[in-house]
Amino acid sequence: MTFADIVVIIRKHIATAAICFAVIVGVAGAYAFLAAPQYSATAQVIATYNAAQDGGNSDDITQQNTGGTYVSNQIKSYPTLATTETVLKPVISQLGLDVSVKDLSNQLTVSNPSNTAFVNITATAGDAKQSATIANAVADSLRTIVEHDLYAKGAAAPIKLTVVQRAATPQEPSAPNKKLCIAAGVVLGLIVGIIAALLKDLLRTKVEEASDVRGIVHASALGSIPKNEALEGTRPVIITEPNGSVTEEYRRIRTNIKFLEVNKTPGQGQLLVISSTSPSEGKTTTAVNAAAVLAENGAKVLLIDADLRHPSVAHHLGIEGNVGLAHVLSGQMAPVDVVQNYWKPNLHILPAGKRPANASLLLNSDMMKMLVDQALLQYDYVIIDTAPLTVSNDAIVFGSWTSGIVLVTARGLCRKKNLEEVADSLRTAKVPVLGFVFNFANPKKSHNEAYYYYYEDGAKRSAARRGRKH
Repeated sequence: MTFADIVVIIRKHIATAAICFAVIVGVAGAYAFLAAPQYSATAQVIATYNAAQDGGNSDDITQQNTGGTYVSNQIKSYPTLATTETVLKPVISQLGLDVSVKDLSNQLTVSNPSNTAFVNITATAGDAKQSATIANAVADSLRTIVEHDLYAKGAAAPIKLTVVQRAATPQEPSAPNKKLCIAAGVVLGLIVGIIAALLKDLLRTKVEEASDVRGIVHASALGSIPKNEALEGTRPVIITEPNGSVTEEYRRIRTNIKFLEVNKTPGQGQLLVISSTSPSEGKTTTAVNAAAVLAENGAKVLLIDADLRHPSVAHHLGIEGNVGLAHVLSGQMAPVDVVQNYWKPNLHILPAGKRPANASLLLNSDMMKMLVDQALLQYDYVIIDTAPLTVSNDAIVFGSWTSGIVLVTARGLCRKKNLEEVADSLRTAKVPVLGFVFNFANPKKSHNEAYYYYYEDGAKRSAARRGRKH
């Protein structure tokens, strides 16, 4: 997956990513502004070697070196010592704190900076003054324990602790750090949003956007057709709703078809092979309506129903379909006997006829190739509606006769896995997808929304003008 692919996925699921981002940033912001403030104060002590405890001379260099080594070894244990019961119980008693030793130790951060004889004691509390009081009390208690109780009682301790920096009452809370919380929320929100978008795309098995198809077949969309009751009838939408939004989208497809890179022999028409990945994606509806809009523009069009296993062109158009292509390919009839005129003189339909037992053999025959070649000499467009690619490879055979195929994919029906397998098969056969029609598209993400606004708004203005005249 490239960076460009990730960007496409994020744009596709921008709503999911935005919601995750907003939630994370909102939680971080709520914590930053609503969490109880905490104050931290630090006291600092230094450990030195007490040469007087063994009667030595504090100016003796050897003794100083020995003492320094001893201090450096001992001081490493003081951060742990400062959080023990021995040090903290006197603090709790002295300050009258209603906490346990464990609770108080959780309020402390004690450290010994590397290669130093210092011990830093930081206390954190909800009250600024109390944080300083606790830090100073722990420093005093630690000094008392080290100098009087930790080593031999009654004798001077070998180590002396001196408080060199008493904790001052902090003026600003140490937590929560509002800027840091919000910055962390923004970064985490971006990460979670991107991950959520990627997971949603990974877990979605069916195509939901035209970009899903484009990324798999590497072809451009010729048009996006939303669900519409007019498409379920027995006549093309250009007849039932000539000024409808869906009709306009098919006219857009007609324009894009004219720009397809199809290798044409001079003097011949253009062959369009229309198929789909799986059944019920609307390939026949697309073929029928594409043929009608091409004929509307004056082109001479022949629509061939080559889906002999499940013929449906005749049903979609409400015409006789008992005789047709199967009879021509089997030598029982001539094309002129079964081709029907529909709607306009320049639109001809060749139904499939009755289902033959040897559909694949007939469609891959020389007779079929001769029929198509002859039709291309007589028509501007020859459209072949063929079986879905998961059912048979007829579309691949027909596509090899021209520059490729037009693929119909349906939102919410076409599985990505099946589409990927079909795309691989087409690439192996060197039959490219010239373009695709995206069926059952979301109206809010297609051209139709703009269409409705334009025409309905225009209709309202016209009605208003008529009303003013009366």
